[in-house]
Amino acid sequence: MIRIFTVLALIICASTFNCIARQDSANKKTDSVAIKKLENDLDRVNQLSAERLSDSLKRSELERRVSILGVADKSQRESLMAELTSLKKRDSVHLSSQQHQIDSLRSIIKGIPVVFHSDTLYYIYAKLGSFSASDRARAVAERLERIGDAPGYSADSLKISPAEQSTDLLYGSSLLLSITDQDALWAKKDRNSYTAYIKKKISAALEQYRKDNSWRVILEEILLTLLVITVVIALIYLINKLFKKLSGKIISSDGRLKEGIRIKNYELLDAAHQQNAIAIILKIIRYAVILVVIYLAFPVLFGIFPFTRDLSVNLLSYILSPLKKIGISVWHYIPDLMTILVLLVVFRYVIRLVRFIKTEIERGKLTIPGFYKDWANPTYQIIRVLILAFMLIVIFPYLPGSDSGVFKGVSVFMGVLFTFGSAGALGNVVAGLVLTYMRAFRIGDRVKIGEVTGDITEKTLLVTRVRTIQNEIVSIPNSTVMNNHTINFSIEAAEKGLIVNTTVTIGYDVPWRQVHQLLIDAALATELIEAEPKPYVLQTSLDDYYVSYRLNAFTKSANKQAVIYSGLHANIQDQFNEAGVEIMSPHYKALRDGNATTIPQDYLPADYQAPAFRTENKVQKDSKGRPNA
Repeated sequence: MIRIFTVLALIICASTFNCIARQDSANKKTDSVAIKKLENDLDRVNQLSAERLSDSLKRSELERRVSILGVADKSQRESLMAELTSLKKRDSVHLSSQQHQIDSLRSIIKGIPVVFHSDTLYYIYAKLGSFSASDRARAVAERLERIGDAPGYSADSLKISPAEQSTDLLYGSSLLLSITDQDALWAKKDRNSYTAYIKKKISAALEQYRKDNSWRVILEEILLTLLVITVVIALIYLINKLFKKLSGKIISSDGRLKEGIRIKNYELLDAAHQQNAIAIILKIIRYAVILVVIYLAFPVLFGIFPFTRDLSVNLLSYILSPLKKIGISVWHYIPDLMTILVLLVVFRYVIRLVRFIKTEIERGKLTIPGFYKDWANPTYQIIRVLILAFMLIVIFPYLPGSDSGVFKGVSVFMGVLFTFGSAGALGNVVAGLVLTYMRAFRIGDRVKIGEVTGDITEKTLLVTRVRTIQNEIVSIPNSTVMNNHTINFSIEAAEKGLIVNTTVTIGYDVPWRQVHQLLIDAALATELIEAEPKPYVLQTSLDDYYVSYRLNAFTKSANKQAVIYSGLHANIQDQFNEAGVEIMSPHYKALRDGNATTIPQDYLPADYQAPAFRTENKVQKDSKGRPNA
């Protein structure tokens, strides 16, 4: 059986891994297709940007040529103006197409944040020349670090410098960053206004950075840190003192903890163990409270210094993020939970209705033709299990995690394990149900199952227990009961009576009518033997040396057969001894010319005498034929 389970487990695991591998392969294939499409969309955006750049250069050249033409070149001027108008329309179309393309990619592509002093200033989505978005963000952050740490920082040194294809932000004469039309499109703003917005954010961030790193602020942060540490130490001291006082008060409570904990007649904990348990619980709670206080103190400490504020946020997120997820999950699960509660209420009242019908049938108030009272409880149990199973099937889709692959795999494995592991038990359960509806016996009946004779003491779905006349409890599996014939001595005893019988063999010399009467008198003299119907005797055989008489008597005490048989046999001996009849089986050796007949005296004539033996004397003679003297 263990080998079967091992093989099944390996097969299920292999199937699971195979499915996971196929799913991973399909996911990789899907991801590769999605990446390919994303790259094509980005290329399309870059192509549109390049076309706009080319059109912009052509437009600048046309505007220059128009500006140098004189009044006499009217036809050429009109031609250039028409071409310039066409380029503007084309640029407008390209701009609209590029904006649409970027909007379609906005939910897919995540921008690279430009982070300075734990503050996200803006996001970069597009690359510039050979620099990717991450390269541009990293370069801007490094330049801001250098500017912030420079001793002669001045906010007036930040200047915006418009260029042909970009708007640059300068610090003094050094380039800080460049904003292109594509960057502005991702931000849904105009290029110049977007650059002005970024300048404002950077100026504020640099000012705050300079302020946070001043000596005065650092000294204040150190003092605040010392204050937080002092408060934490004081809280730990107060917590220890409070729990020590609380523990002493609870344990010294008069009479409350001196009786222990009892569940009915079972003492779960005596007074000493109860006090120890309470002390351990209070200690665990105390340590937990102290750990919470210390853990919450770390975010406060890390939040004091600017360069450790990220750690503070992370520490808080370790607690708040799971709590937030749990809260959101519980909130989203409320509709399914309400559905489950409604289903539980409905199925509960259905089960109560079935139980009410079962109770009415057991009390005899409700009768169903062909349905016996003792069928009510097992039928109720079967219907109850079926209702609960159906309820589980209905509720299962609403359980959290029911659609996960792991949950389904474990469910299948447990189902297979239960099916193969309980094959014999299920056979006994089915046999127990069949025996219930066969009504072969009831609790208290005297039965004989195979070679076991006794009274039924318990019927379960798995076994039937029998108490023998030696007061032995024999547990017989229900499948074994089904495979053997069952003799029930009690099922008809209450109404028609059970016939107890015993056989005696008496010689032919005793009149059969006398034997019949003696046996009937012995039966009537026996305790627990019924006078009505009257006992009777059957002559079962006429053997070579004796007649077999079988006494049949009625009793309603089927469970006391051993006592009845013992008393019956004792009374038979008493009756026959009082009548002078020997209970034996004589063997006859007779010479028929002189022995008395074995026919009873009542059947012989009054003057009957046993015949005499016939004898002869042989006379010896001499040689002349004369008898010897």
